[in-house]
Parts: sequence; C-alpha cells; structure tokens
Amino acid sequence: MTQLPETPRPEQQPRDRTPRWRDDEGSTLPLVAGFGALALALILVVAAASSLYLERKQLFTLADGAALVGAEAFSLGAVEADAGGGAPVLRLEPDDVHRDVVRFLASTPNSGFEGLVLEEAMTPDGRSATVTLSAIWRPPVVTVFFPEGLRIEATATARAVFG
Repeated sequence: MTQLPETPRPEQQPRDRTPRWRDDEGSTLPLVAGFGALALALILVVAAASSLYLERKQLFTLADGAALVGAEAFSLGAVEADAGGGAPVLRLEPDDVHRDVVRFLASTPNSGFEGLVLEEAMTPDGRSATVTLSAIWRPPVVTVFFPEGLRIEATATARAVFG
C-alpha cells in the first residue's frame, strides 16, 4: 500500500503572501464621473473665454469707429496751412469730438451690448481722438463665479491725416 503524504494542518500551512483584492467591479464609475466633470468644466471655461474675446473685439470695433468719427470732428475752417508750406494742420476741439462721438453711438445699432457706456471721448493733443467704451459681459452659461457679469472696456485712438 502506498502511503499518501500527510496534509499539513491549518496552523502549519504556508501563508499566502499575495494581498487579497476585493472585487473591483464598478470602481471605474467614480473615475469616469470625475473625468466627465473635468471635461464639462473645461468646455464651459473655453466657451466663456471665447465669448469674452468676441465681445471685447466687438466693443473695440465700435470704439474704433467712434474714434474715427471723433478724429474727423472738425470743420474746414479749423484747418490751417502749415507755415513752411507743408501739409495742412488741424486742431480738434474736445467738445466737438465728444458731440460727434455721442451722435455716432446714438445712430449706430449697438443693441448687442448690455450697459454700453461712453467712458471718455477726448482729444489728448488736438490732432487725434481717443474714445473709451465699456459694457457688461455675461458668460454664455451662468456660473457662480460671474453671476452679474464683468465690465469690459475698450479704448481706441484715431487721427485725421492730410496728405
């Protein structure tokens, strides 16, 4: 008769050193939810940044047009000939610049801007016109970070040149 090897008793069995992992089914759900939330937040930030950029460009375009109108706010009587026989010289008056810029803004369709304000319309040197406009920008998706929007500002300078 063949003798079978004796089975070790439980206290004599060698210990298994590998860790016991529990069932990991469903553990990817928090990871997918986290990455989904991160992707959604990134999409919202990119959409808000694009909207802010485009609104700022539109406001600058309006300010640029207003500055051009302000730079041409002179009468022909204000143009003087240069003593040296060079190009004609003009002198802008601050009141004329402001008046023409206000007329331009009143006649231009600018309903796309919320809270549009003419901050400044002046001539710093009598030869160029500087116009500063501001408006309120609201993000495309209302967030807790900017519930009331932000005031954005655009400044443009134009100069009438003869010659």
